[in-house]
Amino acid sequence: MVGAMAYDADAVVVGSGLAGLVAACELAGAGRRVVVVEQEPERSLGGQAFWSLGGLFLVGTPEQRRLGVRDSFELALSDWMSTAGFDREEDRWPRRWAEAYVSFASGEKRAWLNALGVRLFPLVQWAERGCRGPGGPGNSVPRFHIAWGTGPGVLEPFVRRVRAAEEKGLVSLRFRHRVTGLLREGGALCGVAGEVLEPDPAGRGAPSSRRAVGEFELRAQAVIVASGGIGANHELVRRNWPERYGSPPPEMLSGVPDHVDGSMLEAVRKAGGSLIGEDRMWNYPEGVANHSPVWSRHGIRILPGPSSLWLDAAGEPLPFPLIPGADALGALEHIARSGHGHSWFVLNRRILGKEFALSGSEQNPDLTGRSWPSVLRRALPGAPAPVEEFARRSPEFVEARTPEELARRMNALTGRRLIDPSGLREVIEDRDRQVASGLGKDPQLFAIRSARRFVGDRLIRVAKPHRLLDPAAGPLVAVRLSILTRKTLGGIETDLSGRVLGRGGEPLPGLYAAGEASGFGGGGMHGYRALEGTFLGGCLFSGRVAGRSAAEGTG
Repeated sequence: MVGAMAYDADAVVVGSGLAGLVAACELAGAGRRVVVVEQEPERSLGGQAFWSLGGLFLVGTPEQRRLGVRDSFELALSDWMSTAGFDREEDRWPRRWAEAYVSFASGEKRAWLNALGVRLFPLVQWAERGCRGPGGPGNSVPRFHIAWGTGPGVLEPFVRRVRAAEEKGLVSLRFRHRVTGLLREGGALCGVAGEVLEPDPAGRGAPSSRRAVGEFELRAQAVIVASGGIGANHELVRRNWPERYGSPPPEMLSGVPDHVDGSMLEAVRKAGGSLIGEDRMWNYPEGVANHSPVWSRHGIRILPGPSSLWLDAAGEPLPFPLIPGADALGALEHIARSGHGHSWFVLNRRILGKEFALSGSEQNPDLTGRSWPSVLRRALPGAPAPVEEFARRSPEFVEARTPEELARRMNALTGRRLIDPSGLREVIEDRDRQVASGLGKDPQLFAIRSARRFVGDRLIRVAKPHRLLDPAAGPLVAVRLSILTRKTLGGIETDLSGRVLGRGGEPLPGLYAAGEASGFGGGGMHGYRALEGTFLGGCLFSGRVAGRSAAEGTG
């Protein structure tokens, strides 16, 4: 190994994802000297946010009002609290962070981002609709605002500001520096220590070498931990798997790159920091394996409209309100408890063309590339080109002209005769009779018709109700869905200044946390489940808070 290297700065930020970049911007903007340490190669600057669809939870916006959506802080806070389900003594700070974040999303968040150059796609989306009644989880109105340029578009102003501060000598970016511990002196935190990893040409998001070629120590007045969650560490996901979900499935997909391994969480714990809500996580039941993987077990989430039948592994419909797009975590719990690791969407080509979207910047090149001509093609009949290509190349999609043939192909895909062909026909025909009646008693159809009252859904998101066996809408399609690990909802406990708290509730001097490492603030501001569009926003808000607080405490 080469000799140990030492650095000096006012603050060290661990992690160059969105939360870390925002914190670094705030520190540099206050004239503080910052070192950002990142274990991945420079190509991965921006972390997970780069791969995101760019969804932002916003309340009472001009975009909502133009679409006739009436929203308010009070309604949003009510939705948040009923969705979070805070019920533990340790939820004191998460609850306060939730209130502060909804206030931010209802107030200055949009104007702040607009001043930085972030623009929004005009059609607001309606994620996590709930369907369990006024006091249940979910969004009462559409709040999912997609950034023009998706995740990369959200990152751009912060990458630009950090690079400008780097040119001025205020920020130093240290890639391939893996923090393994926190330094203490005289009872206060005074820096970080770790390994210098060998150079690696790995592309963005791809696994990189962990071979160490040196060591380093970096001393500073403040350390901000913005290292992300645990989503790629399936061993840790299984260890923290909630008992209420039963046993985790034997195989899961990863919605995040390999480096999202939770290693810094343990370093904070060893330094005396408090971690709470570790059994709270946001994994998705609608994952499909990426036919062109970037990272290990790479999965993509399907963002469905409400019209597909959602069947368990044995071909039985999930009970209402577990319909596509309504309650992802409720569906995950039901599927995990079924004893099988997969479920199915059953639909037809017309629904696929109107309602299927894929999460992620790379799966939405029209929005990511800010191409209005390409975006406008979404209003035309047929699936968007990326969805069509994915369906063609993915083995998880099967098609057939009859329910019996579809069942045989579903069974062939799993290698087990779990789907009864006559049973599948009965399920489909029962649904089709309800559609044909024009009225019916199927609550899923009520939800579809209600969704189409919203102009955004009617234009590009929700198909007009029709028979699945309508020959003009065929052929039938089935998609095998796997559980996809993704977001960490619990984490490092922090106060409203982003200061890390010890196990006795006292702030640890000089130590802060932001982003997913802090459960996006407080150790878990989402509680048990989230409203969507709140993850990028949580990184923005907690990174800003921690950066400003650390700037006040240094210099």
